[in-house]
Amino acid sequence: MIGLLSSILSLNAQRHFKLQSPDGRLSINIQVGRQIVYSVIHEGDPVLSSSPVAMELENGAVWGVNSTLKRNNTATVKQEIRTALYKKSVITDHYKELLLEFKEGFQLLFRAYNEGVAYRFISTKQSDVKVKNEPVIFNFAKDHSSWVPYVKSKAKDIEGQYFNSFENTYTYTPLSKMSPDKLAFTPLVVALDDGKKVCIAESDLENYPGMYLMNKDGTTSLQSGFAPYPLTTAQGGHNQLQQLVTSRAPYIAQCKGNARFPWRILIVATSDKELLDNDMVYKLAATQRIADASWIKPGKVAWEWWNHWGLSGVDFEAGVNTATYMTYIDFAAKNGIEYVILDEGWAVNLKADLMQVVPEIDLKKLIAYGKQKNVGIILWAGYYAFDRDMEKVCKHYSDMGVKGFKIDFMDRDDQPMIDFHYRAAQTAAKYKLLVDFHGTYKPTGLNRTYPNVINYEAVNGMELMKWTGTEMDMVTYDVTMPFIRMIAGPVDYTQGAMRNATKRTHRGINDEPMSQGTRCRQLAEYVVFESPLNMLCDSPNNYEKEAECTAFISGIPTVWDRTVSLDGVIGKYLAIARQKADVWYVGGLTNWESRTMEIDVSFLGAGDFAAEVFRDGINADRIASDYKKEIVSVPANRKMTLKMAQGGGFALKIYRNK
Repeated sequence: MIGLLSSILSLNAQRHFKLQSPDGRLSINIQVGRQIVYSVIHEGDPVLSSSPVAMELENGAVWGVNSTLKRNNTATVKQEIRTALYKKSVITDHYKELLLEFKEGFQLLFRAYNEGVAYRFISTKQSDVKVKNEPVIFNFAKDHSSWVPYVKSKAKDIEGQYFNSFENTYTYTPLSKMSPDKLAFTPLVVALDDGKKVCIAESDLENYPGMYLMNKDGTTSLQSGFAPYPLTTAQGGHNQLQQLVTSRAPYIAQCKGNARFPWRILIVATSDKELLDNDMVYKLAATQRIADASWIKPGKVAWEWWNHWGLSGVDFEAGVNTATYMTYIDFAAKNGIEYVILDEGWAVNLKADLMQVVPEIDLKKLIAYGKQKNVGIILWAGYYAFDRDMEKVCKHYSDMGVKGFKIDFMDRDDQPMIDFHYRAAQTAAKYKLLVDFHGTYKPTGLNRTYPNVINYEAVNGMELMKWTGTEMDMVTYDVTMPFIRMIAGPVDYTQGAMRNATKRTHRGINDEPMSQGTRCRQLAEYVVFESPLNMLCDSPNNYEKEAECTAFISGIPTVWDRTVSLDGVIGKYLAIARQKADVWYVGGLTNWESRTMEIDVSFLGAGDFAAEVFRDGINADRIASDYKKEIVSVPANRKMTLKMAQGGGFALKIYRNK
């Protein structure tokens, strides 16, 4: 009798809440009892089975276990977000939310969008807290297959894997077959039934470590992992430009009172192509903190590192010297390219001191020459060298006329490293400098909060093709990554190769690198890949030999007014359309299968349109650089058929006939 009474009291103590998306198709069911658990359903189909929500504090308290609910509130929000530099100029932000407040000093905020759900913890304590762990669990009802980006690390222990470059290809595997000894970074996509997909991501990652995922026990559940807080570090790593963690605390974060913790996101798509145009990470990020962003200038960059300072036909030895960079500036000016980057080598090696410039470089002369030709200079910087003198470096080079920094080799996402990214963004903005974070974790909305953070790497990009042969399948990666990694934000992929190779002919050659796949694939990637600061990776000599392709690349915008996802299947093919002013661009990619795609361009609306079309040549299956350019009329039925070679693509510029 006592046991029965206890069970009845326990049931009565539970509270149930249901939060639906504005269109009613997606719902979150939340149960508050001894634990807080939630599940997600889309049109009657299970997305996520009951999964616990909790946060463990260092003092032994656990938010979400035996917590006492004080009050709850619901709200519906519909507003527009006007973006600074993004894949669309206006975003509709429409959601319903449920706020649960607990006596133990915390809140849980759930949101339901038409395209996904999210939740976050909020501290209501005035005092600081140390977070021991946040056990984020994603329980799936079936052993679904997933695209898993494992960290690329030689370390066999989990702690060693927290130091990584956040770039790797995807392993397609059932959840239960994931390696129990490997961390995976996010975003990560799981294939549900009936073609539906769910993407796990996070946003508004500030004063907190990034979330990894793993499967420790061979079940159908994913569990979080967080790098513990670094207690001590030592200078080392790449050219003494990194800080290597030598000891860690028994907690993951130390947070100020009233902290707002990162959003945990589940993006739900009924078809693969919906993943190509999702804004949830951006929408959930903190709002813009730069009062006037008008000085931030997106654009393209003539880049020397990938082509190994690959000039020929000049009367000087090409390399890290003034004459070489003046030639790159000339090329950029001739083709309307906004920037030239001085990558690693302009500062004295092994000093981790950005105030020491090598004698072969006359930086003031280069900046003045670039200014004369309307070409800005961006400087590469190793992380530790930038961090140790951040204010001094930013002020000095801003005063000199430098336009921004490409900061590299962070290779961590523990709490102090996340803090570095915010400090770097804020300090750079103070001196009106752009920031391109290379060698870093995936974007989590910082590009909304500080739009001078104009690009991120965290992508298995073209730079790896300098040394890698056919053992790395970049063609398949190119039609997988946009559905997954690009959900988080922009990618510093560094495309634009004019030497192109088939699967059979590709080689890793440092001095004369090449891409996998066709020439038209490289052109299409400037449309497909979101990148407000977009590199031209090849040599000016190669671009000058390929005037048609160079003109197309140099004319492509890097931020957009509208984006339309046309078609796509993860790992197979995709097509995206993007609009700037009254001109549309369309890019399509395929895997190693030749493919004919019919695209619907009815988004053009009424009128008479023409298209400049770059399509794979008839021999592109054997000679990857083979292409055909033509001007065609857009059919009245708005259907266009395009054939792609193996590893191929197509690129269109569509404009209204006068």
